[in-house]
Amino acid sequence: MRLLLVGNYGVGNLGDEALLAYFLSRFAGEEWQIVSAAPRGTDVPRLPCGIRSFLRPWWRTVRAFKSCDAVVFGGGTLFTDIESVHACVLWWLHAKVAGFFGKPVYFAFQGVGPFRTRVGEMLARSAFRHASFFSVRDASSLSRAKSLVKNLLVSEGFDPVFSLLQDLNLSVSPEHFAIIPRFNATEEFFHQAQERAEASGKPAIILSLHPDDPREIVFSQRLQFLLPRAVFRPVRNLRDLAQAVASCGQVYTARYHGAIAALALGVPFEVFSLGEGDKLSTLPSTRDGAFLRALVDAAEEALRGCFAHQVAKNMTH
Repeated sequence: MRLLLVGNYGVGNLGDEALLAYFLSRFAGEEWQIVSAAPRGTDVPRLPCGIRSFLRPWWRTVRAFKSCDAVVFGGGTLFTDIESVHACVLWWLHAKVAGFFGKPVYFAFQGVGPFRTRVGEMLARSAFRHASFFSVRDASSLSRAKSLVKNLLVSEGFDPVFSLLQDLNLSVSPEHFAIIPRFNATEEFFHQAQERAEASGKPAIILSLHPDDPREIVFSQRLQFLLPRAVFRPVRNLRDLAQAVASCGQVYTARYHGAIAALALGVPFEVFSLGEGDKLSTLPSTRDGAFLRALVDAAEEALRGCFAHQVAKNMTH
């Protein structure tokens, strides 16, 4: 089946690239085409949602929507206006073009919200209304999705990157204290990171999951100033993240997939939430790896079943 995969890919953020790797590896039998912010090879650019984006070959993306069998929104918190309502507009546009061409739309392992504007909620509701499949990665997203669209069938899963990390089967050697920053964390993060690193008594490592973002580079440099012996380590792939976290006795993170890595490897961690209802605050209270893996596997099998159903449907037409 020819599937068009839509997500926040190509922006240099490890978490989003790990989600892309999940879909390509777990559903390797499908024919995928990727909508990316930095398209390579057969990838296509995002649909235009700003003046500069109209200069890109977005007509290739329209052709991809027209020729695919279905559209998959693949993981991440796409529909939230916590930073900007622009994100909701962008992903709503992709959902509406899929609907225009009559393509089934599968929302897989989604984070939903929070929303600070009625416009953001309205766009999410409009995009979700005609979903052929919907799975979420946390209980808060489950509640928000159901409140947005009456009678929407939603299944609760968990972030699928968790399963990729578990499958690496790495052993833990608690030699370091990991700090995983995010460029928009507050001053409080600096103070708490310094306090926790010094209290741990272990050498600190600063793991950047978005290492080519100038804002995160500046943020990490400030951390190094506070912790002169800390080592800065750019992390560009999932294995490097897993190996770094596996070398730690504790993780202090402002990034969601930093916490997911610690969860998967059984490393104690503490999160720095950026605000009420943000994705770090949606992490499950349980740290039972077998239970969380079962949530991922169940949502994966449900999506696989939808693909099989669509293939059978296509064969009858």
